[in-house]
Amino acid sequence: MADKKAPAPEKEAKKKPGKLKLIIILVVVLAVLGGGGFAAWKFFLQPKMAGDSLNATDEAGAKQAEEAAPGGQLVTLDSFVVNLSDPMGRRYLKTTLDVEVANAAAAAELTAAMPRVKDTLLLLLSSKSFEDISSMDKKIELKNDIVSRLNQIIGKNKVRNVYFTEFVVQ
Repeated sequence: MADKKAPAPEKEAKKKPGKLKLIIILVVVLAVLGGGGFAAWKFFLQPKMAGDSLNATDEAGAKQAEEAAPGGQLVTLDSFVVNLSDPMGRRYLKTTLDVEVANAAAAAELTAAMPRVKDTLLLLLSSKSFEDISSMDKKIELKNDIVSRLNQIIGKNKVRNVYFTEFVVQ
C-alpha cells in the first residue's frame, strides 16, 4: 500500500507547475498585448490629433495676419552687431529686423534709403545700455522708437511695425 500512495503526490506536483506555466504565459501575453496597444495609441493616434490642432492654429494665425495687414510687406534688414553703451563696454547686441511697410512703394523707398536706415539704427542701438533693453517693456519701447525713426526717414505712417527675428545680448 505504501507504493500506491507515493505516485499520487507526484501527479499532483506535476499538475501544479503546469497550471503555473499557463498563468505565467497568460500574464506575459496580456502584458505584450497591453504594451502593443499602448504603443499604437501613443505613436500612431496621438501625432494625428496634434497635427490637426497645429494646422488649425496655423490657419487661424494666417487669417489674423491677413486681416491685420491687408497690404503690408516685409523688408528684411541685415544683422546689426553693436557694442552697448555699458560702463565697461563688454556687452554687445546682435539683432536682425524685419520691417513691415504699408505697400510696395514704401518698401522701395526703404530699400533706396538703406544707408540712412542703417546709420540711424546703428546709432540708436549703440546708444542703448543693457538695462535699456533687458525687459520686455524696454524691447517694445525700442521697437516703437525704431518705427518712429524709420517713419522720419521714409515718410509718415509708411512703416507699420518692426519685428525682431534675432535678438542676442552678450
